Amino acid sequence: MDGKPLTRGIDHLGLAVRDLNVTRDFFIQCLGWNLVGERPAYPAAFVSDGHIMLTLWQVTNQDRLVEFDRKSNVGLHHLALRVGSEAALKEIFARVTAWPGVTVDFAPENLGEGPKQHAMVFEPGGIRLEFDFDPRI
Repeated sequence: MDGKPLTRGIDHLGLAVRDLNVTRDFFIQCLGWNLVGERPAYPAAFVSDGHIMLTLWQVTNQDRLVEFDRKSNVGLHHLALRVGSEAALKEIFARVTAWPGVTVDFAPENLGEGPKQHAMVFEPGGIRLEFDFDPRI
């Protein structure tokens, strides 16, 4: 083996969500993403910001639904999305915190000593999202 990775980044990320319509609308209407496909029979929606695609899968067994617990469940801890400027981070935070059903984990702050900044929220469907701005990138 020559030491080179056999993979080339993320093709898409699949997320099981409590309410497909609520989460889909959050990404499209609040964050400005595009709907790139749907499978109503599954049900699933595919959304993209032009850099990453998310597959949103409706949890179908609602009576056995287990809410997110980053300290107890193996799997997704959070999804971190990069933003292009400090102003964009502040704008996104203002927009998402005004969106119905969003819960704030923490407002924009330095990550450690900085200069990277981040904020965390739970979108209305329960997925923990981080928004990151790093001026070094």
